Amino acid sequence: MKSYFGKNHFKFHGNCAYFMAKTVAPIFLIHEKSTIFLILTNILILLLAARYKFYNITFILIIYKMEIHHIGENNSVLNTFISEIRDKKIQKDSLRFRRNIERIGEILSYELSKSLSYSGVYVETPLGKKEVQLSNNDLILCSVLRAGLPLHQGMLNYFDKAENAFISAYRHHPKDTDEFEIVVEYFASPEIKNKTFLLADPMLATGHSLVAVYEAIKKYGTPKELHIIAVIGSKQGIDFIEKNFPENTHLWIATIDDALNNKGYILPGLGDAGDLAFGLKL
Repeated sequence: MKSYFGKNHFKFHGNCAYFMAKTVAPIFLIHEKSTIFLILTNILILLLAARYKFYNITFILIIYKMEIHHIGENNSVLNTFISEIRDKKIQKDSLRFRRNIERIGEILSYELSKSLSYSGVYVETPLGKKEVQLSNNDLILCSVLRAGLPLHQGMLNYFDKAENAFISAYRHHPKDTDEFEIVVEYFASPEIKNKTFLLADPMLATGHSLVAVYEAIKKYGTPKELHIIAVIGSKQGIDFIEKNFPENTHLWIATIDDALNNKGYILPGLGDAGDLAFGLKL
């Protein structure tokens, strides 16, 4: 979203794009949550400028976008697990494949935990007391069946006090072609309103599955925070969910590939994560 007021420039900082017009006087801070709000705010600024003759106006537009945490950007033991789930020889061992997805879920959960809210709690040891900082988020872990189950287990290993939810989503090819639609048939979850919702799907290909899942989930309430956890994603899929999820969503992803094939599978990817974990489906 861009605004044009006189000579302007853009400055990027973190996940917020700061729009600044050439300036001297009053400062207006705008949080862009919708196009309509932005248009109305810009009209108000122009009216105020005309009314009070503020011809040199300073204002800042903060555009909140999905925050993408690409964990694989930095080398770590994560590289080993990613390489093994990709390797066409090693991935044939379904037990090892599931365990590696689980390990990746643990690593992503650890990184995600750094963004949670914490408060001090005193713990009594046999020799005294010590204050420790513990997370106070009400977590719900939700995985997309069936491929998300090993990833869910990895998250649950670290967030063992979290509540759990499950949702189904699959590609339906009505015309027996490469074209498909996403079908969501099952959702079981505790109350999600005002909670921190972690949505896990190992393969973020086109992004249509995650968007369909989100559309189904939000009918049951609005979480306080929304985090997406994925193992491998495509750039196209990430762009798609960024346009269709709330601006303050976080994406925690192990690695990102460049392309999709004509069937909507990630290239080079790893194949079908559900089949590799649990066997071929009908």
